[in-house]
Amino acid sequence: MASSTPSPGYSITLRVAVNSAAGSTTDLASAVAATGAAVTALDIVESSHDAIVVDVTCNTVNEAHADQITEVINARPGMTVRKVSDRTFLLHLGGKLSVEPKVPLKNRDDLSRAYTPGVARVCLAIHKNPEDARRLTIKRNTVAVVTDGTAVLGLGDIGPAAALPVMEGKAALFKQFAGVDAWPVCLDTTDTEEIISIVKALAPVYGGVNLEDISAPRCFEIERRLRDELDIPVFHDDQHGTAIVVLAALINALRVVDKSISDVKIVVSGVGAAGHAIIQLLQAQGAAHIVAVARAGAIHRGETYTDEHRTWIAEHTNEEGFSGTLEEALVGADVFIGVSGPNLFGADEVATMAPGAIVLALANPDPEVHPTEAAKHAAVVATGRSDFPNQINNVLAFPGLFRGLLDAAAADITTAMLVAAAEAIANCVSAEELNPSYIVPSVFDARVAPAVAEAVAGQAGRS
Repeated sequence: MASSTPSPGYSITLRVAVNSAAGSTTDLASAVAATGAAVTALDIVESSHDAIVVDVTCNTVNEAHADQITEVINARPGMTVRKVSDRTFLLHLGGKLSVEPKVPLKNRDDLSRAYTPGVARVCLAIHKNPEDARRLTIKRNTVAVVTDGTAVLGLGDIGPAAALPVMEGKAALFKQFAGVDAWPVCLDTTDTEEIISIVKALAPVYGGVNLEDISAPRCFEIERRLRDELDIPVFHDDQHGTAIVVLAALINALRVVDKSISDVKIVVSGVGAAGHAIIQLLQAQGAAHIVAVARAGAIHRGETYTDEHRTWIAEHTNEEGFSGTLEEALVGADVFIGVSGPNLFGADEVATMAPGAIVLALANPDPEVHPTEAAKHAAVVATGRSDFPNQINNVLAFPGLFRGLLDAAAADITTAMLVAAAEAIANCVSAEELNPSYIVPSVFDARVAPAVAEAVAGQAGRS
């Protein structure tokens, strides 16, 4: 087997018939573990004098590994695999969301108030004062998670139907962490104007819009136009959610190494949606020395770019006009932030960075530099992965951000709100907790979403 680590994302349950001899279940568990799988449960579901049926649950590396386990068990005397269940697919059966009424509908009185004839009075009140929709309907707590399926996770352009499981998951996270009722809106079009038109037409139902997994550069135009033309906040999570958590991580990483954001040299690899937003937010926090690097090298004023966002980066970063490669840019750099592609450099390049270097290598599933290699020379290392310390995960940001926006009935999102969200996340790690392996709180830290919501709502009240 490959040396990759077994993951809950490839968890399976095998129903296996074995003989009832002493030690048979131990032999079964050992056979599964010998393949490199991580056995997490062993349950006897049937028993007789001669045989037992056992459910073995384990984490595997990939689908091929699961097939190998089946072959290994079937090759053992007295063992037969009856069925293999993929636990990830089982979790998704029928989808991950449902709609539940908040009010009882047990008798005619209830029905008369919730529906006809009583509902007509509420409709007329909203018709007279449209702002009452935020108070008297689901609009006060509902977010549309909008995608066209063109830039899904690490999968790329897979279309709206295939993107739906991701959007369902996003909606589940909204509810779990911040009590926000979010709903997937997967659009069967990639036309910029059509997407803008559809979202505008849907907007009366929602208190906010979360744009998700829409490819660049269309995502920039869609977000800009919707922000200009709607009276509810519009947020592109791939851009600004990533930027918030990166800034939070950097705030605490700089505390660890005792450096100031205004003094450090920051190299950003990747100038797409996330890279552009990260640079803008870092500068809002005081970063003054940023070099952005694309595939062809550093972005600088001496080059002409047809992409308006690269043009903006060229005009607002790299004050010394550096035009070299990523490896050359890393020399003497204090901070590396990667939102680009896998395996771009190794430990030798990290060794050329300044003492106390910070490496945030966020490409998924394989980062720009492997964290164990980066850790040979860097003081602080973070990735987007859950199997290494310091996971930079957008779920730290977007639930609390929208909770605050909805609570404040905000009409827009400002840079000050994004900075406030980042500082709130960073401050959830106390001085006593802070260390090189703990610069951002756990995604399951119950303090995070309320702290972010309070910070964002407070900032909304000042704007």
